[in-house]
Order: sequence, then structure tokens, then C-alpha cells
Amino acid sequence: MELEGRTAVITGGASGIGLATARRMAQAGASLVLGDVEEESLARAVGALREGGARVVGVTCDVAVEADVVALRDAALANFAGAHLIFNNAGVGGGPAIGTPKAVWDWVMGVNVDGVINGINAFVPLFLEQNEGHVVSTASLAGLGGVPGMGPYCASKFAVVGIAESLFHELRLSGKNVGASVLCPGFVRTRIDESERNMPEDLRAYNDTPAVRAVSAMASDAVRAGIDPAVVAEAVTAAVLENRFWILTHEHAAIRTSEQRVAWMSGGQPPRINLEGATRP
Repeated sequence: MELEGRTAVITGGASGIGLATARRMAQAGASLVLGDVEEESLARAVGALREGGARVVGVTCDVAVEADVVALRDAALANFAGAHLIFNNAGVGGGPAIGTPKAVWDWVMGVNVDGVINGINAFVPLFLEQNEGHVVSTASLAGLGGVPGMGPYCASKFAVVGIAESLFHELRLSGKNVGASVLCPGFVRTRIDESERNMPEDLRAYNDTPAVRAVSAMASDAVRAGIDPAVVAEAVTAAVLENRFWILTHEHAAIRTSEQRVAWMSGGQPPRINLEGATRP
């Protein structure tokens, strides 16, 4: 799919991977609809993109709320008379598999999984009708192998990979000119390690527990050592242009994780967790 003259809708578009991808797609000639739950950050992002010459609107959006995602589609149609790409990118982190309250699990799954489902439901029927479109969904290396201290996050990203694969096969069977990709990066210099800033107020006390503080400190160090979001944005844009499913910014780690998983399934040893390997492209 070409991006010149098309409209790209990006959730989590006010920062990190979403904002970097918006910049890259604007360079390629796409109009933009950015959705984000953080109103001030969204306003700054939209303003900066407009100053750079981009055609862009911002819509405050909680991707866990279906109506909010439908509003993104409606904004694309109202402002740019079309939508051609949905980047289901908004995401949050969570705590360990042991001891994390169900309410925290629900919040993580609501954003990371329901957000993808809502994006597919809102945009794919339109793409099929117009016989043009592409769906990109952000998973993670944590969607290819479990990681200690990240139970809800890993569960959500495994789900995203499964949804994206199912969508890919269904779209192929449809015979329509609509593609699907899944993004599985390692650590990227974003604010994913500060997800608690958008956590519901009644859940925030959970972040003060020793186990969560320890995991947060480890995650923050790894995130700071990660790659620049612009590198991910380039990979996402290339995958759309080339209609490729897998977007692996840390390909060596992704493949090694999968190889170790197969060996484990065949009676071998459990995989070794190598956070350093997930920081280098």
C-alpha cells in the first residue's frame, strides 16, 4: 500500500513509537489521525506535526472503549474523507504473574488486547469495502516468550500476536487488498515503563509494592538502553509499503526466543532470559 495521499490512524500517537511513526508517515505523504489518552501530550504532538507541514488531527481516545476507537475512524472520514491504515499501538505494562490483582490484569488486557480488537472492528470492514487498507498491531518480544515479572503484559502481547496472525490469514482468504502486520520489538526508548501515569486512580497504590518497584526499576534500565523509536517507525513504514507481516526490530532476539521455545517444547531446557539481547537491534 502506498502512503502518499492516504490516511493513517495511530493510537498511542502522542509519544514513543506512535509519534515517531506519525512523523515518518507524514514524510511519506500520509494524512494523520492521532489518538491518545493524554490530552496535553496529544495537543503538543499535533501542534508540532502541523508546524512541520503535516495534515493531522488529534482525538482523545481510550482504546479500551469501543466508542472512542470508532470516533477515530469517524474523524478520519470527516477530516480526510477516508482511512487506509490503523496502527493499533497504544499499550501499557503491568506487574508479575504472581500477586498482581485482577483489576490490574483487566486494565492491561483492556488497553493492550481490547484496543486491538476495537481497532480491527472499527476499521477492517471499511478497508474490505474499499478494497484497500492495512492493519498494524503492536505486540512485543514478550509476545513470543514469557518474561518474569511481566505476566499481564506477556499475556496481552501473546494475545496480540495470535489475533494478528488470525487476521492475516482471514484477510488472505478474503482475496481483498488489505494487509496485516504485527510489530514485535524489544526494548525501545519510550515511556512504557511509566505506564502507571495512566492507570486508574484506585489502582495506583499497587505500584508501591516492593515486587512492582523492583520490576519497574529493571524495566526502566532496559528501556533506557533500548533503540530509538525512529528506528521502529522506519520498520513499521517499510512493512506497510512492502505488505510484510512480521516487523522484527530485534530480529536476532525474536528468532532466538522462538528457537529456544521450540527446543524447550521438544524436551530441552527452558530458555534463558537475556534482557541485554532485547535492547540491541
